[in-house]
Amino acid sequence: MIKFIRAYIKSMRLYYSFVTGMAGWIGVAYYELLAKGHLEKTIEVLPSQEKKIVILFLLFIGWGVNQIINDYLGLKEDRINAPDRPMVTGELDAKKALALSIAILLFGVAVTWFYLEPIAIIYLVAGVLLNIVYEHAKGYSILGNVVFGLMITMASFYGFYACGPTQATFLVSHRASALFLVWIINALMTFYTYFKDYKGDKAAGKQTLVVKYGLHKARLMALFATFLPTLAFIILKSTNLLWVKPNNTFIMLGCITVFLQAWTGWLYYRNPQGPKTYDSLKTNFRACVCGEATVIAFFNPDLALWLFIMSYVFVGFLFDLHGNPKS
Repeated sequence: MIKFIRAYIKSMRLYYSFVTGMAGWIGVAYYELLAKGHLEKTIEVLPSQEKKIVILFLLFIGWGVNQIINDYLGLKEDRINAPDRPMVTGELDAKKALALSIAILLFGVAVTWFYLEPIAIIYLVAGVLLNIVYEHAKGYSILGNVVFGLMITMASFYGFYACGPTQATFLVSHRASALFLVWIINALMTFYTYFKDYKGDKAAGKQTLVVKYGLHKARLMALFATFLPTLAFIILKSTNLLWVKPNNTFIMLGCITVFLQAWTGWLYYRNPQGPKTYDSLKTNFRACVCGEATVIAFFNPDLALWLFIMSYVFVGFLFDLHGNPKS
């Protein structure tokens, strides 16, 4: 049992959990802004600290559970890309791991229904379904990136609707801009992950952008695509779709994030293959979660600063604990 649990936790790759954690906290921060009456407050009430801790736990654990499902669906390419992964080596029984993941998801549904807000279950289930769709969509070029980015936005929806009652919605143009930034930041992040999986994806017939265009063209794309989130922000700002004026904290964190994104693109341009390709994932994940923390600065600058620092530190810490690029 201990061996199974250890292998299960290893397969969750918890350094990824900050991706859904920070994306979900965008929704929580937005809800709190409404509850404090800084925007068009309706029936929102400030969630308790206990409720926010539960939401954060479910956001973090949700990524790991989805990762197990992803490994189960992607065994074919993982036998080439990551031959040391517990599910590939047999250290982690695939069917038992899948059963445990389903049980944890049902636990999350129950907690959301009885303790949080039942409507949030829609976005929890949508995230799981999009993860399953993603495993197939990644075989169709940019569609995989589109679906992955959309999947992570479900965490923002979940964080918002799980907090408490509301009559507001994200789906208004000037508010949806935050979701658009989350979508594009994560679509870009997953593009960079395809470099390390090039051989396995190609062998499995997965036409990711890297496989479709080859390493030479893809490394050039890596260099220029790094500025897509910045370009998206400029467009949103110039078209008045951003509903709040960027504060000093947002500007400061945004500048650091742009550097991390540019550095990520440069790393993959320099090393599209080889051991350094895997090591570059740490910078890639940091750029992603720090970008999400920067979006939180729209709603809560002080919190965004703390989350930015904590995300940067702990993503690196957890990534270095993982160690083996083949797992």
